[in-house]
Amino acid sequence: MPRSERSPSELIPGTLEMLILQALRTGPMHGYAIGQHITKLSQDVLQVEQGSLYPAFERLLDAGYVTAKWQQTPQNRRARYYTITASGRKRLGENIANFDRALLAINRVMNRA
Repeated sequence: MPRSERSPSELIPGTLEMLILQALRTGPMHGYAIGQHITKLSQDVLQVEQGSLYPAFERLLDAGYVTAKWQQTPQNRRARYYTITASGRKRLGENIANFDRALLAINRVMNRA
């Protein structure tokens, strides 16, 4: 299906934080770049709204799964760069295991496993 005919998919509740943590495994990134990274890797299927992204960052910061510091972007703008912590890596592993288990169960129900 051509890209123009596809509609962006909504994220399954609870997966946004997992996708953010996964993106941060490649290194520190600012919020806009993380959203773009997710969209690009999903081939435009997943499009993260800014209104969802920044509250997710706050939840991850509060839980200690990421840290943040203000830095200059390559375009010379000030942006908050996020970095995954050791506890964030552990949480990501747990999230992936739970997601894989749920996906397998859904595939069984849909007779695809």
